[in-house]
Amino acid sequence: MSSTEPTALGGRERSEPATAMIRDQYLSGEYLVKNPLWHADESPWKVKYVLQMIARNKLAPTTICDVGCGAGEVLRLVHEGLQGRCSCWGYDVSPQAFARAQRLSRERLQFKLADIRQEKDAHFDLLLLMDVLEHVEDYFTLLRDLRPKAEYKIIHIPLDLSVRTVLLGKLRDFRAAYGHLHHFTKEVALEMLGDVGYEVIDYAYTWQANNLRYVWNENQQHPWRLAWRVAGFVARAIVALPSHVLFAIHEDWAARLLGQWRLLVLAR
Repeated sequence: MSSTEPTALGGRERSEPATAMIRDQYLSGEYLVKNPLWHADESPWKVKYVLQMIARNKLAPTTICDVGCGAGEVLRLVHEGLQGRCSCWGYDVSPQAFARAQRLSRERLQFKLADIRQEKDAHFDLLLLMDVLEHVEDYFTLLRDLRPKAEYKIIHIPLDLSVRTVLLGKLRDFRAAYGHLHHFTKEVALEMLGDVGYEVIDYAYTWQANNLRYVWNENQQHPWRLAWRVAGFVARAIVALPSHVLFAIHEDWAARLLGQWRLLVLAR
């Protein structure tokens, strides 16, 4: 991430510390404290959509890379979903995420504590970028740097911006809890990919499905945490009902008005 561009308050002397503060939450363990599962519980429903996107577009990757792979569960499930036919590599800069992901390593499924942009000769058939752009200070540069690393990219983007989230002041919650620096609508996300030279081939809305089994396995020794997460699932299900009803009528209206949807994009 670049820290050399001038600011209105005096240039790089002020931008460097700010950049460090944004990055350090993923290096120091602060993000793990806020998100102890590192979103591994979300992996099954995300992978369901990824595999559907691969099948729908008749892709047959033999090498796959997951950039910002976190706990590694998405890549593990993609590897299994493709019957282990692919060689898969996951990259993350967080030592805490890498420690979790490394436990999943096996033949043809490997993880590296590294920034893939520093891997000069790395090239893959398919690159996954799952819920990463909203965390990165300069996502335009990241996307340009990743473009030559793979022929196809599958990119997952939360659509935080909606009438509901703005009226209820929820955008600040996304930043505090999950470190989201940027907020997208479907239209903004697709325009942004075009701005950096990506050709959008296909896209689909996605919805977070509850994974009570994973939460139970991870939290059964912590009853209060388990109860809190289950209560959160129930509350989200109630709030989600109007959005699903509207989605059946008009997908874009549901995303723009009530939110909670995300976007999965296939590009090259």
